[in-house]
Amino acid sequence: MGVAAMAAPVLAFAQDADPARWQLNMGRGVTAQSMNAYSAHMMALWICVAIGVLVFGAMAYAMFKFRKSKGAVPDKDFVHSTKLEILWTVIPVVLLVLMAFPATSKLIAMYDTRDSQMTVKVTGFQWMWKYDYLGEGVSLTSRLDRKSDQIRQSGVTPSATDHEHYLLDVDNVLVLPTNTKIRFVITADDVIHAWWVPALGWKQDAIPGIVNEAWTDIAKPGIYRGQCAELCGKDHGFMPIVVKAVPKAEYQQWLAAQKAKDAAPAAAPVEATPAPADAAPAEGSAPNTDAPAAVAVAG
Repeated sequence: MGVAAMAAPVLAFAQDADPARWQLNMGRGVTAQSMNAYSAHMMALWICVAIGVLVFGAMAYAMFKFRKSKGAVPDKDFVHSTKLEILWTVIPVVLLVLMAFPATSKLIAMYDTRDSQMTVKVTGFQWMWKYDYLGEGVSLTSRLDRKSDQIRQSGVTPSATDHEHYLLDVDNVLVLPTNTKIRFVITADDVIHAWWVPALGWKQDAIPGIVNEAWTDIAKPGIYRGQCAELCGKDHGFMPIVVKAVPKAEYQQWLAAQKAKDAAPAAAPVEATPAPADAAPAEGSAPNTDAPAAVAVAG
């Protein structure tokens, strides 16, 4: 059991995107931030594994080698050594400082939204998300998909055969281009929410009256799922997030289609109702000599 526990980190394979059943390790994700978080996690993990091996190895050796049944006598000078006390105080401090430097630099980089190529405004509602592509005139609302909603209200115990992505699917996905630095401005309309997609490597609170910032640059096309990560009311568990990352050319086609779709209702002509040709003119007004022409044009 002990050997298996020590070997567990070696078997802790990470997934690129959505977690898999029995996955032992955190995911690598598909962005620079997620890779930074993963590398910092792995560095801390292996340092802790090395410390654990040394400490428990020394304990096991001491208990076996210097047991009382072999006539061992306690070494009071070793146990109460000032030099040893200083040593095992300084070493952990040095390790923590060494771990803090890369973690701090990566944390600062996570909040650097400069040189972004596009901006998406995320607004949390009870219980859905609204996405505005700023500067493009495109907006969409994303809710729990109808099939998940029907299953959760049916009272049956769902399985993967009923819905592969039960409670993790939406009616309108957030479409984003790959290899593009995307800035997010995140807020809420009613209560505190939190926008979280694990594959992107970060989560950010959505607070009414406050605008928080974040950014991402997705390297790999795919569909990445997340959820609201802040308890926001009775339907907190039913406001998933689905991000669809596509190549830039495909994204431009999608954006053009959305603009045309939104512009179509506004551009529809309003038909004027022509005045009847035989309508009598109002008292004191000039006769309507253009009525036949108007009727002819309308017809």
